[in-house]
Amino acid sequence: MDIKVVLDKNGMVPDRYAKHADAAHLHAQKPATSFPFEVEGIPQGARSLALAFTDYDSIPVCGFTWIHWVAAGIDASLARDGRLAFPEDASNLGSFGMVQGKNSSASRLVGSSDPLLTCRYNGPQPPDRDHVYTLRVFALDVMPDLREGFWANELVHAMRGHVIDWAEANLPARA
Repeated sequence: MDIKVVLDKNGMVPDRYAKHADAAHLHAQKPATSFPFEVEGIPQGARSLALAFTDYDSIPVCGFTWIHWVAAGIDASLARDGRLAFPEDASNLGSFGMVQGKNSSASRLVGSSDPLLTCRYNGPQPPDRDHVYTLRVFALDVMPDLREGFWANELVHAMRGHVIDWAEANLPARA
């Protein structure tokens, strides 16, 4: 599989999906409009896709990998010729039947209870320097039984033994 994301002229996540988004693309002053991307080469045996969008460069800042978006239950039968194009704002649109899990804004360290902030795309906001964000998409041979607001570890358990392919894209975003 392969993930294709259109970056800006500087090779960064476009501002409208990250820290420098305008008011129309923010929720609670956080970037809330997910970027469009395509997944190609989805295996024919895939029943669903799952995704995780994380920031490993956050570890020196907060002590853990920041989860910006996690989703599962994405109907792989909607792929055409092994390709699925996620539109801009797929997170808020709930595209392809996705069920979304909690991101790091839901942690006790942050304490938000707003589901539009904690169970949706929460875009890059590097506080100290440019960060590289990792988008992983997994093709699964099952449709996981997860409910809106699941934790990332629940997805990991549900995927165990069911990943038939996966892809990764590393996406820089400016501080």
